[in-house]
Amino acid sequence: MNIHRIIAIIRKEFIHIIRDPRSLGMAIAMPVLLIFLFGSSLSLDVDNVPLVVWDQNDTNESREFIGRFTSSRYFGLSGYVNSYAEIEQAVDKREAILALVIPVDFSRKLESGRKADVQLIVDGSDANTATIAIGYAQMVTDGYTSSLLIEAAQKRGGKTAIVPLEAKPRVWFNQNMQAKNYIIPGLIAVIMMVIAALLTSLTIAREWENGTMEQLITTPLKPIELIIGKLTPYFLIGMFDVLFAVLMGQYFFEVPLRGNAALVFGVAAIFLPGSLAMGMLISILTRSQLLASQLAMVLTFLPSFLLSGFMYAIANMPIAIQGITYLVPSRYFVAILKNIYLKGAGLSIILSETMILMFFAVALIIIANKKLKKRLV
Repeated sequence: MNIHRIIAIIRKEFIHIIRDPRSLGMAIAMPVLLIFLFGSSLSLDVDNVPLVVWDQNDTNESREFIGRFTSSRYFGLSGYVNSYAEIEQAVDKREAILALVIPVDFSRKLESGRKADVQLIVDGSDANTATIAIGYAQMVTDGYTSSLLIEAAQKRGGKTAIVPLEAKPRVWFNQNMQAKNYIIPGLIAVIMMVIAALLTSLTIAREWENGTMEQLITTPLKPIELIIGKLTPYFLIGMFDVLFAVLMGQYFFEVPLRGNAALVFGVAAIFLPGSLAMGMLISILTRSQLLASQLAMVLTFLPSFLLSGFMYAIANMPIAIQGITYLVPSRYFVAILKNIYLKGAGLSIILSETMILMFFAVALIIIANKKLKKRLV
């Protein structure tokens, strides 16, 4: 390899990036915009579930029970209703996801020591939110039931009652259980994969379309020199994007970085060449900028978004799909970033995933080099 020829290609690619607003915008503005949009809109947290109440009992006991719901951060009282028709109307208008119906004999049954049933009506059109809302309601109800049992025991025995069993959860790594703390690290990985492949998917195809590839072929330039020269500017831009994404995550979205920041950039420096080489390979095979960009989007965005574990747990996927996820490089980068961000993991913990990313990068660069040699013959 001739270092001077590589530097000449790097200079040529930088000049093109600066002169082409599309490439410059895709390289710098798009990652920032995507992280801002996805980071601001994506959330799995379910708080302040809209609640309507039909209190047919209207006693101190029923009001105390309702107060358990309205005083928690999980529910927001939208109003009171007086019929099932009003409940249906509130659900249809999205004014309520959950309706609490307290029967007429609620307080009488509690005073006589009998079981009092209350009805929960849930809008199941969003199954995930409905499941979480039911869990919240059950938790509030269990808390109220425990307080009633303790009060009854105190009345009978005249002494402080002790609940025989109480689970006290202790949350590690994401104490506040905020979805953004694990969404943002995964989002950084997915966006870097997509942007890197999109950037380089146009490089070789552009040379063919502009008629400049024939000029490059007549020079002593080797295929591997062309690949390295083309990849290097985008690698440097990609590292800048990673820096900006990390800063946005920490200071704009307030996502704590518990691990070593240098480790994040070190792993990114291994991940980016593989992503860039994938885009380069697509560009070599297609010779069309339009087709290359479309293929790069399909082959990177969909697998990275759906099969990387960024949004959906891989363990919950069908066995066949789980097998396919091993072929998605962003799966490993997502796992690495989540470990570093949330658990403060060191190199020994993420070593296996890092080695796989290194293998992907080397393999894709070798394949791209071989395909380019065949194209230039």
